[in-house]
Amino acid sequence: MNKTEFIAAIAEEAGLSKTDAAKAVKAFTDVVVEEMKKGEKIQLVGFGTFEVSKRPERQGINPATKEKITIAAANVPKFKAGAALKNALN
Repeated sequence: MNKTEFIAAIAEEAGLSKTDAAKAVKAFTDVVVEEMKKGEKIQLVGFGTFEVSKRPERQGINPATKEKITIAAANVPKFKAGAALKNALN
């Protein structure tokens, strides 16, 4: 499912126009991104948790040259599914 199909499904499920559903999806993603930029955790009970994980700097090897390289530290997004979502899938 791509973004357009997702918006159409949201519009149908919620009884909204596609324009309103697109605004809601954009607002949701914007809020999640802004909160994660601040290092905050977004917990949607029954669905899951969005959070930022800090990955430390580490050593790696360039596979082409076998030269050691330093991989920079990074903040990475994580999603942990909630129990209700896990149960719905099994």
